[in-house]
Amino acid sequence: MKVSVLASALVGSEIIKIGNEVNEMKRKGASIANLTIGDFDSNIYPIPTELKAGIVDAYNANQTNYPPADGVLQLRETVSELLKDRFGLEYNTNSILVSGGSRPLIYATFLALIDPGDTVVFPAPSWNNNHYCHLTSANAIAVETDAAHNFMPTAAQLKPHLKGATLLALCSPLNPTGTMFDADSLTEICDVILEENASRSANEKPLYLMYDQIYSLLTFGKEHVNPVSLRPAMREFTVFVDGSSKCLAATGVRVGWGFGPEDIVNRMKALVGHMGAWAPKAEQVAMSNYFNDKAQVDTFLNGFKGQIQDSLNALYNGFNELKGEGFNVDAVEPMGAIYLTIKIDYIGKTTPDGQLLKDSADVNFYLIKEAGAALVPFSAFGNKHSMPWFRASVGACTLQDIKDMLPRIKTALSKLK
Repeated sequence: MKVSVLASALVGSEIIKIGNEVNEMKRKGASIANLTIGDFDSNIYPIPTELKAGIVDAYNANQTNYPPADGVLQLRETVSELLKDRFGLEYNTNSILVSGGSRPLIYATFLALIDPGDTVVFPAPSWNNNHYCHLTSANAIAVETDAAHNFMPTAAQLKPHLKGATLLALCSPLNPTGTMFDADSLTEICDVILEENASRSANEKPLYLMYDQIYSLLTFGKEHVNPVSLRPAMREFTVFVDGSSKCLAATGVRVGWGFGPEDIVNRMKALVGHMGAWAPKAEQVAMSNYFNDKAQVDTFLNGFKGQIQDSLNALYNGFNELKGEGFNVDAVEPMGAIYLTIKIDYIGKTTPDGQLLKDSADVNFYLIKEAGAALVPFSAFGNKHSMPWFRASVGACTLQDIKDMLPRIKTALSKLK
C-alpha cells in the first residue's frame, strides 16, 4: 500500500515502544516500576476534586457544543490574570489561544512559522522537536548539551547555529531532564536572539523563540524565569506554550494554552481550528472556574508538589548512595517537572548470561528484565545511543514503588561484569 513520503518516514515514539513492552510484561505478571511515560497514574495522582466536580457540573449545564476557535472567553480571561499574577506577564485575551493540550500549540507554532527547508534549532536532549521538524519539512539542528550545565543549552552552545535559523525551541523546566534555566543563562540566550534579529533585513523572517513552560508551576525551590520578563524586547519574537496538563495532573483533561504576538496567535488559531484540536468546552469552563480560586490552586499545588518532590528525592538520594558505594551511576538534582536525570554507565558490560550491553537501550532492557525498573534512554530525546544518561519519570509510581525498586537496581548492576 502506498502512503505519503512524510507518513512512510515518520518514526514512532521510542518512549511509547518501551512503555508498550513494559505493559506487556506487566500483563504477564511481571512487577515493574514504570518510570517511562511523562504522565500520571490517576489513581496515585488524581486531578483536584473541585476541578472534577466542575467538569461534571459543566456537562450537566449542557456545555457540550463547539467552543470558540480561540477558546472560551472566560478561560482566556482567567489565563490572562494567571499570567499577570504568577509570572508578571501582560497578555490580553486576543493574544491567548486555547487548545486540546499543548501538543496542538507546538505543532501550530511550527506550522505558522516554518516553511519547508527553514532551520529549527533545539537542544539535545529535548522532547519531540525532531518529530515536529519532520512533520514540517524543517532543517533540524540538535545542539548537544552537557551534564556540566545540567543539560540546559547555553548561549555559547546555541549561537553558532542561529545564523539564518527561523525557530529556536526551548523548554524550562525541561523534559526530559527536570532541570531549569536560571535568569543569567536565559538572558544570555535572549541577547543572542536579539543580536541575530538586529542583523536581519526587514525582508527576512526573524528568529523566533518557542518557549515551552508547561511545567512552570511544578518547581522545587527554584524560580521559573521567562524570556519576556527578562528582556521585554523578546515579546515580538516569543511564542509561549503552557497549560494545565502537568501542574494539575490533568493530562487527559486536554486543556492547554499558548500566547504570544497577536498576529501569530491568530494564524495559529486558524490552524488549530482546521485540525479541530480544541479543548472540550465543559473542561474549559471548569478550568476557568478552578483557576479563579487562587487559594484553592495553591493548596492543591503544595500537596501535589510535595508528593512529586518526595519521589524525586528518594530516587535522587538512592542513586547518590549507589554512587557512594562505587557503582558507576550519577544523578542531577531535581529542580522541576516530574523527571530525574540519571547516569547508568554500564555500556560495554556483560550480563550473567553472556550478553554484551552494546548501548543505552541494552542497559535499559536489562534493567527492565533483571530489576523490574523501566527508564527512557536519552537516545529517545535526540542523543547518541552511546550516551549513558536516562530519564526517570515518577508520575506513574508511588514513593514505595521507588523505594522497593532501588535495591533491585543495585542487585542487577552488581551482576554485570
